[in-house]
Amino acid sequence: MKVITLCGSTKFKKQFEHANAYLTLQGHIVLSLAFFEQSEGFSITSEQADLFAKIHFRKIDMSDEIFVIDVDGYIGSSTKKEIEYAQLNGKQVNYFSKSAIGDDFISTAFNY
Repeated sequence: MKVITLCGSTKFKKQFEHANAYLTLQGHIVLSLAFFEQSEGFSITSEQADLFAKIHFRKIDMSDEIFVIDVDGYIGSSTKKEIEYAQLNGKQVNYFSKSAIGDDFISTAFNY
């Protein structure tokens, strides 16, 4: 059992949810995002963005590895910083694009 932090753009809420379910079903403890402001269409202040970044780096500190939600290869500047931070701190880095998680994962996994 590993502790895994999900990293990536907040525009990929569905993929975060799929990765969370997939990794949890494998017996891992998954730390994700609290807010998906881009996919949910709300804005946050710069102070909130700074706070969320600090919280997310602390989640990486607590993790054994990170799992990057890189839909269509997209990795933004914040996620790049998280990957660099994880690597500098000896964390394993895995990627959504290289995983077995597909758009049909939820329906297949839960027989929908």
